[in-house]
Amino acid sequence: MRTLIVTAFVSLDGVMEAPGGEPGYRNSGWTFKDIKHVDESYEIKGREQEEAAAMMIGRVSYEAFSPVWPDLDYFAGYKAMPKYVVSTTLQESDLVTNWGDVHILRSTDDVAALKETEGGPIIIHGSARLGANLADVGLVDRYNLLVFPTLLGAGKRLFSSTDKDKQMLTVVESESYSNGLHKLVYDVVR
Repeated sequence: MRTLIVTAFVSLDGVMEAPGGEPGYRNSGWTFKDIKHVDESYEIKGREQEEAAAMMIGRVSYEAFSPVWPDLDYFAGYKAMPKYVVSTTLQESDLVTNWGDVHILRSTDDVAALKETEGGPIIIHGSARLGANLADVGLVDRYNLLVFPTLLGAGKRLFSSTDKDKQMLTVVESESYSNGLHKLVYDVVR
């Protein structure tokens, strides 16, 4: 079974929306404002590209990433690997042609079936709604989080507010950095 990993920049109060500067959000770009850049605090981001065998995103993140990520040298590893977009509305004709293999999945059942195939870890970037929905149905196996010392209040949350059974996590890796960031890697206990 393949491992499904949700990776996120997240504020201390659980917001993951608009970390890089997306328009239309009051606190857009919060990961780069008022936080000193410390290279080692982002080490996990490069490691994710090396360790992942595929990337999964929701439609909204796909529409934000696909015009930019294919041409960024920093994300060359993701260009080469298969990508899966989970969407009920996206059509094949909507897919970009310069980002390698991109496949559309229509449901959480499709995601569950993909997890049963051979291959390495699948990493989910952005995609707040997708990550929360997959967690709610028990498909997420790991969380790679960079927690920022920031309170944002409003915004899309990493976790849903669905009333569900308690889910335990095991700390796999943690580290604090001089800029206030905390790396937290958790495996979901089954």
